[in-house]
Amino acid sequence: MARSAVRAESAPPREDFAAMLDESLGQSQGFEGAVVQGRVVGLANDFAIVDVGLKSEGRIPLREFSNGGQAANINIGDTVEVFVERMEDRNGEAMLSREKARREEAWTQLEKAFNSNERVTGVIFGRVKGGFTVDLSGAVAFLPGSQVDVRPVRDVGPLMGSPQPFQILKMDRRRGNIVVSRRAVLEESRAEARSELVANLQEGQVLEGVVKNITDYGAFVDLGGVDGLLHVTDIAWKRINHPSEALSIGQHVKVQVIRFNPETQRISLGIKQLLSDPWEGAEAKYPVGMKLKGRVTNITDYGAFVELEPGVEGLVHVSEMSWTKKNVHPGKIVSTSQEVEVMVLDVDMTKRRISLGLKQCLENPWDGFAAKFGPGSEMEGEIKNITEFGLFVGLPGDIDGMVHLSDLSWDEPGEAAIQTFRKGDNVKVKVLDVDIEKERISLGIKQLSNDPFERVNETIKKGDVVTCTVASTNDNGIDVTLADGLPGFIRKSELSRDRSEQRPERYAVGDKLDAKITNIDKATRRVVLSVKAREIDEEKQAMAEFGSSDSGASLGDILGAAMNRAQQDKK
Repeated sequence: MARSAVRAESAPPREDFAAMLDESLGQSQGFEGAVVQGRVVGLANDFAIVDVGLKSEGRIPLREFSNGGQAANINIGDTVEVFVERMEDRNGEAMLSREKARREEAWTQLEKAFNSNERVTGVIFGRVKGGFTVDLSGAVAFLPGSQVDVRPVRDVGPLMGSPQPFQILKMDRRRGNIVVSRRAVLEESRAEARSELVANLQEGQVLEGVVKNITDYGAFVDLGGVDGLLHVTDIAWKRINHPSEALSIGQHVKVQVIRFNPETQRISLGIKQLLSDPWEGAEAKYPVGMKLKGRVTNITDYGAFVELEPGVEGLVHVSEMSWTKKNVHPGKIVSTSQEVEVMVLDVDMTKRRISLGLKQCLENPWDGFAAKFGPGSEMEGEIKNITEFGLFVGLPGDIDGMVHLSDLSWDEPGEAAIQTFRKGDNVKVKVLDVDIEKERISLGIKQLSNDPFERVNETIKKGDVVTCTVASTNDNGIDVTLADGLPGFIRKSELSRDRSEQRPERYAVGDKLDAKITNIDKATRRVVLSVKAREIDEEKQAMAEFGSSDSGASLGDILGAAMNRAQQDKK
């Protein structure tokens, strides 16, 4: 009894124990799902051991204490806020989360900023499909790639890990989605800077900018909220074929405002205007006739541009590139970046043009040819080309001379004589004339032999009756060849005394006939003959010898007697 009494006295009342149990369970239920303060009591194996006043501590990974991928900055004794997920797990430890605590706190602050349209600060710490992840003081947000900057950014590396201002575009706490924009912040800042810049902009003002975009005709430069066009001709004094040769996207440049239209807000910029003009004093520096070396910078269909010094170029026209190569593309004579020697031919300071000559620095082959081979010189060369007006023959010094149709043959017409020549054949020629100024050399082939017409007066004369051979026939008469090879012609009306016999078709090539020379034309190099005149002379002679008008003999009798006598004389 006594022992029972003692137990009864020492044991608490049943109602007190129930109250204590309710109090303990109530506190436990309040802990779960809540953010509470805890104290770091230990660091071990990448975990922080945190005591939040429960019967056991909780373990939180150190990475949950890092900001934006940076190393965790936490020490034993630090007080931190944590989220209690469960009172204890199967190991009897409290399940705590620093990340969820930060997220709950961050979401509350972010909702306030989103509702009041305020900017928030975050750190870009990761890359995902279509954009990047941003740490907003514990809450993870999505930053689309198009919202990083006002222009495409190739390398986001410099932006990662450093605090940046962002604008919240969209957030859904139930789904845990937050979308932010850095571009919206920059555009707002740029709009303010743009207004201030445009208000103070003046022509001649020197500014610093960043190359934003490059096109074929120039580059757009961001001046800090407003863009200006830097035309390719205003980048440098020297020739630039494409802006990318001198500029790159993202490059910082110093520019001068050349023109500014306040209404359209178009800004024209220049870089070369900040440099000294190399054309100053160019006329005195490059006198006409001066020889100097330069570098080929550009080749066109009409010539090549040669840089004499940075910013000063001259044009070598295709006609001034070679003494011998005509109608050739300049690219077959010089190449880009080649160093060449040129001569100054003309300087136009008004148009900023310098005309240069390449061939003037080389020996003129026409002068060299004229010095070695004067008129009358004979040589052999290859037929380079055959045209409708003659032959072009290759000569020493890599130059060509021309044999005109009229200088091919003494006997044949030029059109016929040229048919006997072929391209690539070697022919012997005589120099007739050398015109250095016009760069022409006249050659002859027929001049290699004597002109048969020069001896015409020694062998024949007007009034002679000669035997000739039919060479060809035509409607107007027949072409004949005399014994010495001289060409002759008998007109249709001179083929016979009898009109019915005046027909060229009566004759065939190779037929022989006797005719009287009526004219020797040295200008046309042709002997004019007549069968009709010969027949009349023979008739007169027969009349004189065998009869007269008083004899009573007929013309037939007279001619018959004359013919019989002629036959007897031949016997």
